[in-house]
Amino acid sequence: MARSVLVTGGNRGIGKAIAEAFAAEGDSVAVTYRSGEPPEGFLGVRCDVTDADDVDRAFAEVEEAQGPVEVLVANAGITKDTLLLRMSDDDWSAVLDTNLTGSFRVAKRAAKGMLRLRRGRIVLVSSVVGLLGSAGQVNYAASKSGLVGMARSIARELGSRSITANVVAPGFVETEMTAVLPEEKKAEYLAQIPLGRYASVEEVASTVVWLASPGAAYITGAVIPVDGGLGMGH
Repeated sequence: MARSVLVTGGNRGIGKAIAEAFAAEGDSVAVTYRSGEPPEGFLGVRCDVTDADDVDRAFAEVEEAQGPVEVLVANAGITKDTLLLRMSDDDWSAVLDTNLTGSFRVAKRAAKGMLRLRRGRIVLVSSVVGLLGSAGQVNYAASKSGLVGMARSIARELGSRSITANVVAPGFVETEMTAVLPEEKKAEYLAQIPLGRYASVEEVASTVVWLASPGAAYITGAVIPVDGGLGMGH
């Protein structure tokens, strides 16, 4: 049976691959995007996750088109990388407001419908950086680490209503963001990854789809790494 799925930041990279993977399962998939154009074949809803009213409007649009959201993937995120002593309050606030508070806003709004349905899957897209740390990414790492505490708290609050909340923590993935790295930086990163390669966006997407599948019904509050072994032990 087709479910109503919403992927935030679903117009490119990992988010787009996640949306495509759910669509391939036969689900009704909506994606939010802040700029540019939505990918073809999906219900595209413009939404700024830093604005609670905008989040509410976007959810209403999705609910009208394909019913209450049964699977939420909170993927929208930004970076503003710089060293701690150069990081402005704005650099910090913008990243936390989008990546962490934005995920809170969409999870809270999705939970309303899920509670009425007495079922639901929430997947928060974090990063290996949230567990390992990364020089020049104090803001990003803090935002991605915060998602773990959020998911585990949601898991405890909503578990009795058959709502699960889990985290996927990708490592280095072949996207537009990694494509622009200098060659020596790419080689340095690859040397740290036991599998010796970057992930494909499809590998991250298949993990997200699995967490929302019947086979993962008894998994909640988990952090699933998709990082080629980079962050093992964390």
